[in-house]
Amino acid sequence: MGALHEVAGGGNGAVDGAAAALFAAGIAARTKGQILWCVNRQDLFAPAIAQAGLAPDRVIYVEAGDEKTLLSCFEEGLRHGGLGGVVAEVAKLTMTNSRRLQLAAETSGGLGIALRRWRRQTDAVDFGQPTAAATRWRVSALPSAPLPVAGIGRPRWQVELIRCRAGEAADFEVEACDAQGRLALPAGLAHRPADEEAAGRRAAG
Repeated sequence: MGALHEVAGGGNGAVDGAAAALFAAGIAARTKGQILWCVNRQDLFAPAIAQAGLAPDRVIYVEAGDEKTLLSCFEEGLRHGGLGGVVAEVAKLTMTNSRRLQLAAETSGGLGIALRRWRRQTDAVDFGQPTAAATRWRVSALPSAPLPVAGIGRPRWQVELIRCRAGEAADFEVEACDAQGRLALPAGLAHRPADEEAAGRRAAG
């Protein structure tokens, strides 16, 4: 809370982009209060973010006509202070704009998530440019866990923490957000014997 965060899909396809949106929705779902979600494309699927724990009656949608208007709505939402968080689907995020957003989040104590989306693959290089965001995340879809019976298991994601202010980068394999917005470690990782965990830590060191 009280900070700006960046989230993007691990690839340029719709599947990873959707995973990033659901990751953001799950984080927003665990806050209290209304969520302002700013878009400039009419392709956000509300039932999907509801499955990630963000109920429809908690979301206020703002459709901006262009990127400049969207960033303005993003900043005003963060400055408001009465929201659980603000999510904005942003293509370009300059250092100047990100500093304004970070300051607005710090002032109000609100949560700001810049959900990075691009219309063209060449525009995705902007995600590597420096910004004032406290963290930068990249989310990629992984195959679902196999089930002992016919059906589709809970989705899995590769979640990469690319940047963390005063912290270290890391990556995690997790099960996607449940109906309360919570992530989980896959059973095979969560229930490893203690000696295997110790061996894994030694190998990583």
